[in-house]
Amino acid sequence: MERNSIIKVGVYVDVSNIAQNGGYGMQYDILRQFACRNNGVAMRLNAYVAYDEEMANKNPEYKKKSENFHSILRDFGYKVIVKKVKWYVDEHGVKYGKSNADLDMAVDALRQSERLDYVLLVTGDGDFVQVVRALQSKGCRVEALAFKNVSQDLINEADVFTSGYMVPTLSPIELHKSNNGKKIVRGVCYSFFPEKGYGFMRFMINLSGSLWIRDTRKEESPYGTAFVHSSHFPEIIDIKQLPNRNMIFEFELKEIKDKGLQAENIRLLD
Repeated sequence: MERNSIIKVGVYVDVSNIAQNGGYGMQYDILRQFACRNNGVAMRLNAYVAYDEEMANKNPEYKKKSENFHSILRDFGYKVIVKKVKWYVDEHGVKYGKSNADLDMAVDALRQSERLDYVLLVTGDGDFVQVVRALQSKGCRVEALAFKNVSQDLINEADVFTSGYMVPTLSPIELHKSNNGKKIVRGVCYSFFPEKGYGFMRFMINLSGSLWIRDTRKEESPYGTAFVHSSHFPEIIDIKQLPNRNMIFEFELKEIKDKGLQAENIRLLD
């Protein structure tokens, strides 16, 4: 595909799955920007939301917040597909609710993919592995984005998996706050030498460029890198386990004169 050609993008978000697994407070405008990087145009933006009518009738605040959230999604260009919560009683007499958007989301993605070049599935649910394969067989590039409790099979099957924690400003940074003016980012330790006690962290600096360009020396790479010393990791981290790209860290960036950036005050995110 030519560099300046338009990429037709489809985004499908399992809102409940994401909100319950580390993505509460996710910024949907940033998600759209991320999906449409590299000259993409959003042809489909589907957000599948659970709505409890029983709760809404009892709790006006819940109803108001839900309606406001749906309005915000629509303002950002998302089609809101409301899945009403259905209530059941198990064999022990315990009442429980279910609102499963999986089937609708899968069918919509498959039916609409014929006019798409690229599909972003925003879910960590392993049930979507077969959906990924079906979309790929139709010629679509399929990426997945989620935060925690993500199916390893889904990670392996997608053309690219991106941790939502890594995308700048996609989710609020609240786990620890800096009062010294240093920039806080999230990233992974992609290179480490335990015998020498140091390594390097990689973090995303913008929403442009190609995710596969990991060499931060290249101008088109969306990543930055920072030196890290073993003494800056929390005690719970066994440095012999590093590098480990499944561990997402939150850390401060300190600029060292003539040496670049250094990661400090590191915290394991999950």
